[in-house]
Amino acid sequence: MSRMIPLPALAAGFITVLVGYTSSAAIIFQAAKSAGATPAELASWLMALGFAMGISCIGLSLRYRMPISTAWSTPGAALLVTSLAGYSMAEAIGAFVFSAVLILLSGVTGWFERAMRHIPLSIAAAMLAGVLLKFGMNVFTAMQTQFGLVLAMFLTYLLFKRYLPRYAVVAVLLVGSGLAAWLGLIRFEALSLTVATPVWTTPVFNWKALVGVGLPLFIVTMASQNIPGVAVLRSSGYTPPVSALVSWTGLLNLLLAPFGCFALNLAAITAAICAGREAHEDPAQRYRASVAAGGFYLLLGLLGGSVGALFAAFPAALVLAIAGIALFGAISSGLALAMREENQREAALITLLVTASGISLAGIGSAFWGLLAGGLAFWLLGAGGQRTKS
Repeated sequence: MSRMIPLPALAAGFITVLVGYTSSAAIIFQAAKSAGATPAELASWLMALGFAMGISCIGLSLRYRMPISTAWSTPGAALLVTSLAGYSMAEAIGAFVFSAVLILLSGVTGWFERAMRHIPLSIAAAMLAGVLLKFGMNVFTAMQTQFGLVLAMFLTYLLFKRYLPRYAVVAVLLVGSGLAAWLGLIRFEALSLTVATPVWTTPVFNWKALVGVGLPLFIVTMASQNIPGVAVLRSSGYTPPVSALVSWTGLLNLLLAPFGCFALNLAAITAAICAGREAHEDPAQRYRASVAAGGFYLLLGLLGGSVGALFAAFPAALVLAIAGIALFGAISSGLALAMREENQREAALITLLVTASGISLAGIGSAFWGLLAGGLAFWLLGAGGQRTKS
């Protein structure tokens, strides 16, 4: 097993799933509740989402030999919390199907990839750094609640980064988990394992739900999730087949929507963990981390309703610290790439600041607005037409 998926890649895959679920699973619960979901339907939603992420992570990473990670749309889930009220579960599923069809069409037609080609690499890298910046800062804000635990994890990272850099994040995960268990911070009594059963809901296409839920869900998913997701891969040195990836995520989303898969997209934050040097020294081998993440996603999809209790067992400070430390490399690489060209630095800085601000307008997150602001600055300052000063 270690030859197929080395320990650092396996750890990166586990951290990817840990961060993905603990950061936004609660929003999924709220969204399902807004749709009037029963406990069985909620478990089905989590099962469909877990299977969608697992199948796509494994299949796409093996097919393209890149660390391709997928995720549910967290901004999309937040949108559903407020927009599903008043609609039946069948109408909600109809909106999911409609959004998935639009995602599939955007990939098949190639329009999304054509749009991405016009985004300068410095702007994309700055947007990525802005998205990840708060996770890096969370390492130190987490010390306010669990100083000893997080400090031990941070020191472990520095020591292993100096002497055994390949195993730095693995060591942080092991030390943090062991120390948290010793301190009684892991709530083992909350752990439970219950296999989920898929629940089919025949979609009903209500035009109000399609326009009021499905269309915004599509826009938010593409703008706030898929654009940063592509930026992660490109900033890490990969050339992903964007149209194919978007098409496959749209197709999987469409097939699993009747079971509760509301939106599947390319991951950004968690993808940076799998695409970083900590996952594997050789960029050509980092796809194994995404394959490992896919395996964990499949397992959690099978457990369905147990997911909430499973990840609630981990202390918040541990999750914040391990996520931030695992993303140190991605943040530094993004900043270096964003500021590499002197004549583009101001536009990149504007992108970074707007993205890191966390603003949300019209239901669309700061990553999109940072990209828009930085692109506007890039154009008005004429950065693309100037030569870099020596």
